[in-house]
Amino acid sequence: MTTTAAHPWHRRAGSATGVDGVSVDVTPVDAGWAYSGLLVRSLAAGERVEFSTGTTEMAVIPLAGALRVEVESHRFDLAGRASVFERVSDWAYVPIDAEVRLTAPGAAEVALPSAVATTRFEPAYVAAGDVAVEVRGAGPATRQVTNFMSPERFADADKLMCVELLTPDGNWSSYPPHRHDDSPECPVNNEEIYYFRIGRAGTTEYAAEGFGLHRTYTPDGEVDINVRVGDGDVFLIPRGYHGPCVAAPGYPMYYLNVLAGPGGERSMAFCDDPSHHWVRETWESMDVDRRCPMTTANGVSRERKA
Repeated sequence: MTTTAAHPWHRRAGSATGVDGVSVDVTPVDAGWAYSGLLVRSLAAGERVEFSTGTTEMAVIPLAGALRVEVESHRFDLAGRASVFERVSDWAYVPIDAEVRLTAPGAAEVALPSAVATTRFEPAYVAAGDVAVEVRGAGPATRQVTNFMSPERFADADKLMCVELLTPDGNWSSYPPHRHDDSPECPVNNEEIYYFRIGRAGTTEYAAEGFGLHRTYTPDGEVDINVRVGDGDVFLIPRGYHGPCVAAPGYPMYYLNVLAGPGGERSMAFCDDPSHHWVRETWESMDVDRRCPMTTANGVSRERKA
């Protein structure tokens, strides 16, 4: 099935629970899987939110504004950022079985990626300057990966993995298409959430009218979903190849990837669609798009400003 209409895996911005301040609320139960979750909520200046993590471990990633994170005897003051297109943010890790308090000194928006877990680790703070920024691909497939919580960059977690992708307007990312769904072709198994934000080229602002494209499919054609994604949309990937994500000219694309699965060790390994794997070889003769990295811990990259 090929469609541009709503699909159960595609959740449009504003279609969350209706709870005040909550724009995204994905739980394993409501997604129909076992591990991955994501909550995105806004806080007014001075607002405080308290919750228990229970059986889920979490990352606290500011999307806009600053946050104070209090967990047990730990207090982390996150400087945050003005928007995801403005800079890389500092962040905090929160374990299972923890009492958490978030306080916003000013207006803020926060992402809380989560995973059902069993092993408890210590709360942790990671400075923005310690978050690894990687440029992948070349030519029109150049993109930035901000490795908040890849296994190689943050080891002290049980199941949760999350990274940010920033794609310059006009470029493609999540390409070649790849999978990690415990299929015969690829034994790695991770449930994945894509949370999209769309910007306006030449600024750090969001574009309500902006859009991009996303595809998820299976080789047998049972799944073939091609959708327009807008600012604040979510796409769930329980199975199949996914990619590309295409940023329309004029509208740079951001997405937060949340992954978790049943594996004994955290792994973000994947398998390319063999029909398109050869594309990687063409990058050897291409220049990297100088707009990447789009952001650093110090702000917007120099080439992106130019």
